[in-house]
Amino acid sequence: MPSLSELRLHYANFLASGFNLALLFIGVKMGTRTGWVISFALIALTSFIAWVGNLRRYRMVGDTPTSKIASAAQGYVEFFGRGEQHDGYTLTSKLTGLPCLWFRYIIEQRDNDNNWKTADSGMSSDTFILNDRSGKCAVDPDHAEIITTHKQVWHKGTYRHTEWLLLAQEPLYAIGEHITLGGANSELSLKADVNELLAEWKKDKANLLQRFDLNKDGEIDLQEWELARNQARREVEKQHMELRLKDGVHVMRKPRDGRLFLISNQPPEKLIRTYAIWAWLHLVLFISAIGGCIYITV
Repeated sequence: MPSLSELRLHYANFLASGFNLALLFIGVKMGTRTGWVISFALIALTSFIAWVGNLRRYRMVGDTPTSKIASAAQGYVEFFGRGEQHDGYTLTSKLTGLPCLWFRYIIEQRDNDNNWKTADSGMSSDTFILNDRSGKCAVDPDHAEIITTHKQVWHKGTYRHTEWLLLAQEPLYAIGEHITLGGANSELSLKADVNELLAEWKKDKANLLQRFDLNKDGEIDLQEWELARNQARREVEKQHMELRLKDGVHVMRKPRDGRLFLISNQPPEKLIRTYAIWAWLHLVLFISAIGGCIYITV
């Protein structure tokens, strides 16, 4: 099972709503002023936390403009395109065996008390491609909140199987930290690479003498060694220039500063509306619960 920090807010909203109903039921059953105050206070706390979570995501998705992969800056961005698998690789889901970009599954068993207990669970961590026609970006789903419309639930004997999927060739949205590996952003050391090239040349002494032993005395003196060093520098500088002119590999991953990392097969406009609706609902519940506390205690 994923940790609490990795729970999808989409499902956490329903859990919070169910928890609030349970608290309200407890208040009704207790039927005392103290019971009602405790119930309303806990409802207010739960609703406030849920409101903050939805508002944060609403602002993150709404305030971050959609970038094009080919021209995106390094750092926190959002992309929207279509999902693809890596060339020559196919990921299949654990339970249904369907080809997919990502999967998560839970297998639960009903116990003697008629409660569901997790027997097995897991999710994929393979990267996949987001293609927005301007370029391609590899998406690393580790520690992402993933919202998908593809969910299957079925029963087999005393077991309940649930599987979530992201499928290829469907809309794909991602917001997180964008980095480009290689290309113009390559981290190269001229000094280290020159020394490495000179060390390689030293291994083939005959070729080294043929190239740089100008006075043909069978040795490389200081002046000749300086010529070799300058030649090595020119060759390394040329290699570095060629590397930086190549296209880099774009990667989307979890932001190191803790900001939202979200992947979904829904467009950002729909996500924004969903977060706005839930934020308003939780705010209304929070205000109502506070009002209930005040009414009971006055």
